[in-house]
Amino acid sequence: MFRRTFPLTLVLSLLFLSTLVATAQTAKLTASQVVDKNVAARGGAQAWKAVQTISWSGKLDAGAGDSVARSRRFAQNQGKLAHTSRTQPNATPDNADKEVQLPFTYEMKRPRKSRMEIEFAGKTAVQVYDGQNGWKVRPYLNRNDVEAFTADETKAEAAKADLDGYLVDYAAKGTKVELAGMEKVEGKDAYKLKVTPKTGDTQYVWVDAQSFLDVKVSGTPRRMDGKMHNVAIYQREFRNVQGLMVPFVLETAVDGYRDTHKVVIEKVAVNPKLEDTLFTKPQVK
Repeated sequence: MFRRTFPLTLVLSLLFLSTLVATAQTAKLTASQVVDKNVAARGGAQAWKAVQTISWSGKLDAGAGDSVARSRRFAQNQGKLAHTSRTQPNATPDNADKEVQLPFTYEMKRPRKSRMEIEFAGKTAVQVYDGQNGWKVRPYLNRNDVEAFTADETKAEAAKADLDGYLVDYAAKGTKVELAGMEKVEGKDAYKLKVTPKTGDTQYVWVDAQSFLDVKVSGTPRRMDGKMHNVAIYQREFRNVQGLMVPFVLETAVDGYRDTHKVVIEKVAVNPKLEDTLFTKPQVK
């Protein structure tokens, strides 16, 4: 009996010891070390600093929130859900509401310029930020005029990360990063980093303890049902694009809501030519 159980006992002891060692090694990392490993895993600081423009395109779920619900109802009332009517002629409005995915393009250019275009209800919605101010056109709500960002929208846009994320060259950006502990993200250990940009708006980034990729980030809280709810964005399916590791699936979860909303990236272009006019507010005639 002793001869049979001794090898098993030894193996279990070694496994337990290796687990303790791995846990101890994980716990020794500082916030700065986690950041360094994350930046290296994503392609390196020099590679990201060489990126002046970047473009993502793909499809996104129609989303959640009072404004999206209103726009969906408007489109249904106008009979403009062309995609659903073509593929499912007998689809009910409720069924269409669940299955709509919207083609989009999101472009960024240094310093802190961004442009989002979303095709919806046969029209293109546009949202642009020039680094200081923002504007939008929402034809799916029958608003074809250029509207300025609200104060809250401008604040939220200013708090977003640069095109290389929160952690690349964070100290030079005036950002403070602290280690807020370890948490499970989709069943795997992750470092939770508290990120405080110079704007003062705290964000959180979760870095996988094995791959050191940023697998979860906190999003801008959303007003739904008249209340503010915390938002988390899960980043998955990282792929190598010209030496940069980029997530191709982003899933947004809102506290208190079961349904989530996905963005599926189909194409990423690094350093495409983006004219400054794309980020310039149109002159009102």
